[in-house]
Amino acid sequence: MEDFQVIDNCLMVKLPEEVDHYRAAYICENADKFLIREDVNHVVFDFEDTRFMDSSGIGIIMGRYRKIACFGGRVYAIHADRQIRRILALSGLNKVVEILD
Repeated sequence: MEDFQVIDNCLMVKLPEEVDHYRAAYICENADKFLIREDVNHVVFDFEDTRFMDSSGIGIIMGRYRKIACFGGRVYAIHADRQIRRILALSGLNKVVEILD
């Protein structure tokens, strides 16, 4: 299940096992609520449980990047397995998202 938490000035988004069109609207909506209400400078997407991500997952990340980058914020990806890293690279997101080990 998705999980949203603000730690210091970072919005931590723990993504589900499958990031698809069905879950994308919910994730975007809730992440945006935190971005508006909380004092958040950065977004961290946690892929620890994620085994599948389609193009809607790319949209989730790109949309949050566009919102946070306006204010000098950064977007990070943690616990991304080989498949998720490949998707981030093929989509070009690795140029705007810092992938941490």
